[in-house]
Amino acid sequence: MGICHSTHNNGFNDSEPLSPRVVERKRSIALSHLASTALSAHSQETIVSHSEKGLPVPTKDHYISLPPPLFDERFITPNLVQGDSATAYKSFLRQHPEYKLTWLLDSLRKSDFTRLEKSGEVYVDYMGGSLYPESLVRMHSAFLQENVLGNTHSVSNSAQLSADCMQEARESVLAFFRAPPEYTVVFTANATAALKLVGESFPFTENGTYVLGADSHNSLHGIREFSYKAGSHVVYIESTSQGGLNEPYAKSVLMTHRPRSKGDAKALFALTGTSNISNSKNPLSLIQYASSLGYSTLLDAAALAPHSIISLWETPVDAMAVSFYKMFGFPTGIGALVVKKSFLSQLKRPWFSGGNVNVVQVPGKLVTRSHELHEQFEDGTVNYTLLSAVTDGLRLLSAYMPFLPLRLSCLTTYLVSSLLKIRHDSTGRPVVCILSRRPNTRLKAIGEQAETASTVSLIFLSPSGETIPNSFIEYAATASKISLRTGCMCNSGGAAAILGIASDMKKLYEGVTLKDFERLVGRELGVVRISLGLVSNFLDVWRVLRFVEDIIGCQARREDVWEQWKKEKGITEGADARQVGQAL
Repeated sequence: MGICHSTHNNGFNDSEPLSPRVVERKRSIALSHLASTALSAHSQETIVSHSEKGLPVPTKDHYISLPPPLFDERFITPNLVQGDSATAYKSFLRQHPEYKLTWLLDSLRKSDFTRLEKSGEVYVDYMGGSLYPESLVRMHSAFLQENVLGNTHSVSNSAQLSADCMQEARESVLAFFRAPPEYTVVFTANATAALKLVGESFPFTENGTYVLGADSHNSLHGIREFSYKAGSHVVYIESTSQGGLNEPYAKSVLMTHRPRSKGDAKALFALTGTSNISNSKNPLSLIQYASSLGYSTLLDAAALAPHSIISLWETPVDAMAVSFYKMFGFPTGIGALVVKKSFLSQLKRPWFSGGNVNVVQVPGKLVTRSHELHEQFEDGTVNYTLLSAVTDGLRLLSAYMPFLPLRLSCLTTYLVSSLLKIRHDSTGRPVVCILSRRPNTRLKAIGEQAETASTVSLIFLSPSGETIPNSFIEYAATASKISLRTGCMCNSGGAAAILGIASDMKKLYEGVTLKDFERLVGRELGVVRISLGLVSNFLDVWRVLRFVEDIIGCQARREDVWEQWKKEKGITEGADARQVGQAL
């Protein structure tokens, strides 16, 4: 028999070189600094003001204990006080006065995202990944430089410190998502790995069922491979033309395919919290409904968690997958399955590895799994040098999350309404066609939750009404220092729904490629996606709108960029938009 790794304890003695209390004190000091960075610019102005007036200068602790200062126009709009942007901003505030309530997010941007102003880049790909706060990276770097971390599969001081950080991170995740005591956390490489863990371990049977929405990420579609292999049925909830799903129809599908009796068949319902392409937020109440019918439930919250408050007390899903880089940018390479222990105990891993076993018979067939349930599902060594950054990132996000839905509601509403007004200067026809779901209502107060996300998926139209190739838009945007994304966003069902080609899916054949599919439908597929996030501000949206109006809507400017792009692509002289699309 072989022992795979030694068992570590979770405690420290006061006499040990580095106790958790010492580590926590160091990190608390750093976290206090992180929490105060949002007020740093305002604090410096106040210190100078107090000094000039001969008043006592407030200390940093004073600012931490005080409520946030009142809105200051000079502070929130440092780069919006000149030219056309200032005029547009004043008009925007008249239409969206509630935007001022979210000024704390501007202070965060000013203190922790200085690289955006220095680089001049407009980042509107938050659905792909959030941007990391600079102080979070500095703080984590300092923590690594001051401490010795070791592999948790040991009993050394360095190993115990890593284990302490891991446990703290696990507790922070549970606290952030308001998880009841019956939940635990399994750390994974990302949300996709968390979803795969459920798919490969779920006890599908010949009479079982896997139900999911068509507008789902490919990582959820991939679970159907495990279902098919076990002989289970795969049932799709059709998407609406704007993506997402119709709740009454979804309930009817769940009712029709529900388990006939407990223990008769294993049924899994997977729900996408937010579509990464259609901007749809699906009702989480479907989770309780499916559970009442006997389904096990899985929530893909990778696109939901970065902008919406999730309470597992209110939505007790069996398992939920998240990626932390989508929430606060750093670190990448760590995700989590937040899962009920009762559900986790029903899953059966198809293999074992170092880290999730206690004893292995070699040669032989016997294996004893780790005593801790979550350890049975964490393969190998967890990324222990980065887990403390997860804790710190969640604490930071907790401070700003209440303001985020209101901020994004204002910006998304303004972006959509303004895009629809832009016309080609040569023909007066619309420049864009928005395919994703548009917000029907505006939030008015901090703490409210939006009915949609903050993503706009669209296609650009030529003066004659034909689709402009997405690859050209991406080229032109990159030249204008705008980071956006084009394509189908790893969401074939959602893309097919909003592009109106769902019926063409039936024409696909074994071995078909995207180029084959595009030839079949006669055009380049995919959308241009603009997605807002944690530190998006008015100027970001204004610059996107100016790009659309000045580069795409202006015939002379567009034709100049078009010729440059064709030259780089090696496209023959004189080719029009349709010919270019066919060539691509």
